[in-house]
Amino acid sequence: MQRDDYRGYNGYLIERNSRRILFAGDTAFTETFGELRESGPIDLAIFSIAAYNPWIRSHCTPEQAIEMANAAGAQFIMPVHHQTFRLSFEPYREPIERFQAALRDQPERIALSEIGETFVLP
Repeated sequence: MQRDDYRGYNGYLIERNSRRILFAGDTAFTETFGELRESGPIDLAIFSIAAYNPWIRSHCTPEQAIEMANAAGAQFIMPVHHQTFRLSFEPYREPIERFQAALRDQPERIALSEIGETFVLP
């Protein structure tokens, strides 16, 4: 049986009307997002925060998502890829709870926490 234990990711930097939004796609931890800081600040970084157990090679943890968003210079972080349906083995609310705990000193940076919320860039 052949196994694929590494997959790349597909992310996008969207720029319009002096706004910069980073959609990181599915990504494991990487230091490459720091390179984006050189071309200017990121208003909003959208990062997956779940499905890391057992797929840590293709999905980051909530704390790693924050670290990569910080490296990119993101003002706000929108966590995605959590709470919609079971994708992996971590407890259902664990990713968002870990994400919120990691940003407990900066809760204003969290763009969304629950499904159905709305976020508007200030």
